[in-house]
Amino acid sequence: MNWTEIKVHIPQEKVEEASAIANMTVPYGIYIEDYADLEQGAREIAHIDLIDEALLQKNREQAIIHIYISECDNAQEAIEYLKEHLKAAGIAAAVDSVGVDDADWNENWKKYFKAFEIGERLAICPSWETYENRENRIVLQIDPGAAFGTGTHATTSLCLGALERYVQPGDRVLDIGCGSGILAIASVLLGAAAAVGTDIDAQSVKTAQENAAINHVAEQIDFSVADGEDYGEQPFDIICANIVADVILHLLTFVGKFLKPDGIFIVSGIIDLRAEEIIAAARDNGFMIESTEIRENWYAFCLKK
Repeated sequence: MNWTEIKVHIPQEKVEEASAIANMTVPYGIYIEDYADLEQGAREIAHIDLIDEALLQKNREQAIIHIYISECDNAQEAIEYLKEHLKAAGIAAAVDSVGVDDADWNENWKKYFKAFEIGERLAICPSWETYENRENRIVLQIDPGAAFGTGTHATTSLCLGALERYVQPGDRVLDIGCGSGILAIASVLLGAAAAVGTDIDAQSVKTAQENAAINHVAEQIDFSVADGEDYGEQPFDIICANIVADVILHLLTFVGKFLKPDGIFIVSGIIDLRAEEIIAAARDNGFMIESTEIRENWYAFCLKK
């Protein structure tokens, strides 16, 4: 499959706001070049002090958001959407595009995605790398391909942290908008007996199934293409939705019937500007806020009926 790569060049201080807008253009995520804290990030994530000279020469005041649009979708429409919404938000941006193929996409992911730890028990490792497991962590291998969900984005890492706290042995977990499958796979690796993952994108479901196989949990997870309001008759102990605020608002109106009485509904993908709206809608639909997590202007809420 061929893709259009859209590059959005923005001032570094506008990364979070521009990323929220960019995330609205695709169902499978974005990646960001931001070198403002290069040295600190190298020490904290890669545990190194020696950095390639070419990286040190990168512009620290500018960031680039990369978005990929499949040949089945309208890239020009996405570009116009970005220009219009960035302008409305007062963000000075330059937008350009170029055609790429699947091989280029995968190589771009590999350049920017390295192994890292999350919480007290998890480590996320690209399938093409070897992770030195000094702390005896649960290692989740992931190859995102064209699907959203590597764990590096704040919204996904917030969900992973919540799963680490709430998953109990024997739980059933539902991941709505599963992307790469990372949350469903993590839940099983953390002790859940079974998981269900749904996504509106067939390619994401295929990627999720492949990632489940890589992690030897394929028999415990059912991934499928779905865009509806029926998740079966058996309720879940935990439901995850790492999507966008508008979809979460809709889910809140009916997803409670698929949750056990003492179950947890984890929602993320919520930019700070929409947080109060989600809180109000949760309460209006019979949920209470069990916990709130914030990272880089993104919110995740753990809700109970």
